[in-house]
Formats: sequence, structure tokens, C-alpha cells
Amino acid sequence: MLNCVKKAILLSVFIFIGCLNVDAQVQNPAHRWFEDARFGLFVHFGPYSVLCDGEWVLNQRSLKIDDYKKLQHIFDPRFFDAAQWVRIAKSAGMKYITFTSRHHDGFSNWDTKQSEWNIMNTPYGKDLVRQLADECHKEGIKLVIYYSLLDWSRDDYSFTTGRTGQKTGRTEQKNWMSYIGFMKAQLTELLTNYGEIAGIWFDGEWDQLPEEKSERFSHDQSKVNWHFDEIYDLIHRLQPDCMIANNHHLPALPGEDYQAFEKDLPGETTGAGFGVHQTVSDKLPLETCETMNGSWGYRLSDNRFKSIKELIHLLVRSAGYGANLLLNVGPKPTGEIEESCMELLQVMGEWTNDYGKTIYGTRGGYIKPQPWGAVTQQGNKLYIHVFSAENNRLTLPCPYKIKSAEWLNIKTEKPLVWIQDKKSGDVTFTLADNLDEIDSIIEVTVK
Repeated sequence: MLNCVKKAILLSVFIFIGCLNVDAQVQNPAHRWFEDARFGLFVHFGPYSVLCDGEWVLNQRSLKIDDYKKLQHIFDPRFFDAAQWVRIAKSAGMKYITFTSRHHDGFSNWDTKQSEWNIMNTPYGKDLVRQLADECHKEGIKLVIYYSLLDWSRDDYSFTTGRTGQKTGRTEQKNWMSYIGFMKAQLTELLTNYGEIAGIWFDGEWDQLPEEKSERFSHDQSKVNWHFDEIYDLIHRLQPDCMIANNHHLPALPGEDYQAFEKDLPGETTGAGFGVHQTVSDKLPLETCETMNGSWGYRLSDNRFKSIKELIHLLVRSAGYGANLLLNVGPKPTGEIEESCMELLQVMGEWTNDYGKTIYGTRGGYIKPQPWGAVTQQGNKLYIHVFSAENNRLTLPCPYKIKSAEWLNIKTEKPLVWIQDKKSGDVTFTLADNLDEIDSIIEVTVK
């Protein structure tokens, strides 16, 4: 009897600590929406779309910026429809949109007063950020603004010329503080003229880091060079609840509100995320961003679309790590989202409509995702997502005492068979013969 009491106390402490860890991740209560969202839409769109070869085309083709800027007279997203973009995201089960206000080519997708290189001076001549912000606010979708720190078009961009964009024709070395002031002015526009902005998603710090960027000193020095303290303070002063992420592929800096992982799930190093191992924060919300095919920006020849099975597994595994999935589309130069993307998102929407409770509002499982699948949890519910199993059996360690377990999406007349070892806590499930071809979900209630 005494051993039972000890076990009960230890279990209660374990669960209590787990709950504390979950709650401790949300430093600002206004940020809780982000951890509950679990699914967002990333959109890469700009004049590079006209060349149909991805968002890095200026750098990769070694184009001259004066030639590249001729796209300003061609870029005409006349079929852009903010309401349709938001509708596509909502129907897919996405809770927020992260939009490229400007990418590394320096082109601004809004009515900025800081540069003539912007959407207002195109044949289209209308503010994309304005339209998207208005529609997001109307439909209850959060809007996060992607903002490139680096700029291949401006002479005053860098200390040298940066690690990329060195062949665009920039020759002058102007005052670096001029560029910092330019960024601050643009960020002020975005955060004062477009209503609530849920987040700023920075990219490009890595362009100014030395090759040995794994050294902590490099990151600390970069923080000083980029004036991140000033920039982060500016953002939080203008909109205190606006979240900040920085895609630098290094440990989070003070002032950053969530941690981004590009083409890799948190803690994984598959090579897709440039083979960089990022230290996973135990204090910040997490997000992984991925493409639906192989490109971020529109590429005419890219038909390497992931299957619906791959995309749902990616969403589930992200949630199993306690992370959001930010899934990208690269619209056509006309402003239309590709048909293949819309078809995949529609199917994902059908899945999230049926099984979204196993994703939204959940936290990462008590064990990290495994080859067989992943676990998400919320309150006294565990959701065991089974992608594959040998011999129709699955044995897992479990720190909780299980009250009940049943299939959530498998139709069978026989109840799910499971047994939990009283000493080790390990639970063994005998699985059905007719497992779902994508994801078989077990809903477990614990005491």
C-alpha cells in the first residue's frame, strides 16, 4: 500500500511538472494563440515570381540589380485575391498567414515611403499587405509579416557586401547605420499602418555571419552589428503583443518570442535544414517551415509536390514536438495559388476538420516523435498517431495510468485491446487489421 502511495505521489508530481513546463513556454499570455494554432500558411511572393525560378533567382543567376529592377514594369498580380487566399488557408485548417512583405531582393509589397522599389510603382499599383491585412482581420486569421534583413539591391546594405548577392552590381559602401535606419522606418510603417500584426518573421541574419557561424561569438557579434536590441525594442514598443522570430539557424536571442526551424523539425538534422543542428529552446514556442514542393517562390518546372500522406505526417510530427507547421505556397506571378497546392490544402482541410482536436491546442507528447508515429496531448487526453507498426502491435513507455483507450478513426466492431504493465508502466496495443493508410489515431484517457 505504501509503494502505491509513493507511486501516486511521484506520478502527480511528474504530471504537475509537465503542466508547468507547458505553461512556462508561453511568456506572454497574448501569445498563447500561437501554441494553440499548430498550422499556418507561408506565402513567398514578389517580382521574382515573374521569372518562374524561385525567390533566389537574382542571386543564383548572377543578375545585375539594374536589369532585375526592370521587373517592376512587368510584375502585375492582377488576379491576386486576398479573400481567396484567406479562404484557402481557413479551409485547410490554418490559423495564421506569414507573408513576405519583402524578400532578399529588397522589393516591398506595400506602400512604403522608404523606397521607390515597391508594389505601388508596378502596373498593378495596389498595396498587397493592406489587402491581406484587412482580410485577415475580417476573417479572424492572424497575420505575421516576413521581413528580410538582407537586401541585394541597396548599396548601404552591408559592412562588406554580405555572403550572398555579391554579383548584383553593388559597388558603393555606404553608411551601415543608414541601412539600419531604413529597416527601422519600414518596420514602423508595417506596425503602425496595418492594424494588428501578430508577428515579425526575420530572415537573413546569416548573410552577415562569418563562415564559422557555429561559434557563439559570431552570433553575439551579429546581434550587436544588426542592432537587434534596438529593433526588437522598437517592435515591442509599437505593438507589445507582436511576436518576433529570427530564422538565423542558431540559438534564440533575448527578445525573440518563438523559435523557427527551416525545413527540419525541432532537434532533427536531416540535411534538408542545411544540415544545421539548432539547439531547441525549452522556453519558447516552436515552428517549423516547409515547402509543398521543392521551392519557396514560384518555379515553373517544380512539380515535386509532397503527397497528402507526407504533409499530414509532417503536421502530426510537428505537433508531436510541440511545434507549429508553417506550410508554404509560392503563387504564380498573376497572384493565383497553384491548383496543385489548392488541391492538397483542400484534402488537409478535410483531415483537420475531422481530427483537428488531436492537433489544435495540444502540446508535444511525453515522448518525441518516433518512426512509428507521434503523440500529442491535451489535459488528460493522449492522442497516439500510428503511421506504421510491426505485427500489428505497438508497445510504448507511459508515465500515466491509463483509464481507457479507443480508436478515433478506425471503424471496427472489436474494442481496442491494450494492456499496461503495472511495474514499468509500458502499454501494449494490439492494433486493428484495417489501419488507416495515413494515420491511425488512438485516443487515450489517463487518470
